[in-house]
Amino acid sequence: MRVQVRLHASLRKYLPPDALDDTVVVELKPGATVADAIAALRIPPNHAKIAVVDGKQSDLEAPLEEGQQLSLFPPLAGGC
Repeated sequence: MRVQVRLHASLRKYLPPDALDDTVVVELKPGATVADAIAALRIPPNHAKIAVVDGKQSDLEAPLEEGQQLSLFPPLAGGC
């Protein structure tokens, strides 16, 4: 199955050469999870902490489906 993955902030350095801007289509086995997509892009597990699937925050162990859009973010910090 194919999933569109968008990498944000410091995760962009893990984009493959064939990526368009900050987005790449990843081929995964049926039943793959968000964590599987992270591994497929060779992103170290602790570097991608926030996942958004089709506009909704998701758990890293959530299964993905054909054609979904996954956005990945590094851990966020800041504030007062």
